[in-house]
Amino acid sequence: MSTPGTTVRHKGAILAIILVSYFMILLDNSVIFTALPSLQADLHLSATELAWVQDAYTLVFGGLLLLGARAGDLIGRKRVFIVGLIIFASASLSIALAPSAGWLIASRAVQGIGAAIVAPSALSLLTASFEGRERARAVAWYAAMAGIGASLGLVIGGALASWISWRAGFFVNVPIGIAMIALAPRYLPRIPAHPGRLDIAGAILSTLGVGGLVFATLNGSENGWTSVPTLIALGGAVVALVLLVIVESRAVQPIVPLRLFASRERTGAFLTRFFYLAAMIGFFFFTSQFLQRVLGFTALQAGLAFLPMTIVNFAVAMLVPRIIGRAGAVPVLVAGVALTLAGMIWLSRVDPDSSYLLGVALPMVLIGGGQGLAFAPMTSAGIAGTSPADAGAASGLVNTFHQVGSSLGLGILVATASAAGAAVDHASAQARLATEVSAALTAGSVLLALALAATLALIAPAARSARARVRQSNAAATVPAM
Repeated sequence: MSTPGTTVRHKGAILAIILVSYFMILLDNSVIFTALPSLQADLHLSATELAWVQDAYTLVFGGLLLLGARAGDLIGRKRVFIVGLIIFASASLSIALAPSAGWLIASRAVQGIGAAIVAPSALSLLTASFEGRERARAVAWYAAMAGIGASLGLVIGGALASWISWRAGFFVNVPIGIAMIALAPRYLPRIPAHPGRLDIAGAILSTLGVGGLVFATLNGSENGWTSVPTLIALGGAVVALVLLVIVESRAVQPIVPLRLFASRERTGAFLTRFFYLAAMIGFFFFTSQFLQRVLGFTALQAGLAFLPMTIVNFAVAMLVPRIIGRAGAVPVLVAGVALTLAGMIWLSRVDPDSSYLLGVALPMVLIGGGQGLAFAPMTSAGIAGTSPADAGAASGLVNTFHQVGSSLGLGILVATASAAGAAVDHASAQARLATEVSAALTAGSVLLALALAATLALIAPAARSARARVRQSNAAATVPAM
């Protein structure tokens, strides 16, 4: 529930603090893509070190999300949110000043800790601060950040790397972080912490399970899926996750309340998000390469090339609350995933002779429109019907499926691309890369089809059942007493 006495002005400040903080995290997750070439040249990084610049952040972020969400429930979401901002902003400054590969990678890992605290706390604070139509609008803005932050990060990363330095992309976070840290104590609502103790066994198992799964994916895509570290990490992750389910089914105050999966709507939302983000990470990763290495764009031009998607995404996302009010959340979600799927299938047809306008920009418009429609109802479904005590855990699961979907999806799509490239080893470098991109985006289309299937099989029936219960309740209320 929203804090009693919170004014409309304060709610605007609350939303701004949450959205800017969340945007800062998303920005750093993508700004690195277009900055990697200049970063590698500046610090003389090996290929392995360069991979770990991103992997260290991803691994820690994904592994600690559930723990970060539960910490907010027990300690207080406002307090934990501010601590997360301090860690994230401090790590950003450390990255910007990094003199060596080891310093940079360690700082990225610390930044992942801050992100794992801020991301679930932001969504749970939003859920607790707004109700009804206000919450729908707030979730729409939050969801818009999820799509816009990723694509705008490519633009900003490319611009700063071209005009100033790769370090500028991380320096930017410092004043933003300081401003949010200064404003948060004044404006964020005081949401009482829920008394209890931390589920230590669940915290350890969830961290090992999710972290192991992310590591196995990252290592597998780089060093082979049959390599010993990959197999050990994957086996350990499976064991940890199985034990997590057993432990959580018996825990008095579980870090992952299994009752959250009793709702078909929430479970469908988690799975839809998993498959959707698995496809979208491939879209950003491979389309950026196609633009630079096949069409010959510079880093800045490649970043600007994503603007058609970003602009359409934002415009559509702002209309989503009104569209949902008229058409309903499920039809909007189905339309969004289907539109993204259509755009991805179109984009997967790229080849060395493709033009930017017809081969890339127009498919991006469809993908941007689909993202704008899909993210808000997908996010709302993931936290639907949760009690205040479970809001943090639900927010943590939304972000965990988001992050793990991105990590696993990239690993799967990189493996698919490598196999396709090996089949045309005799072709020119441009032709081979175009083949790899086409194969990866085709696999991404399959993942989006799975997201659509999860929506239709789980979320849609749950929505129909909810509407039927409301009709029955209204009919019973109108029957005159005998």
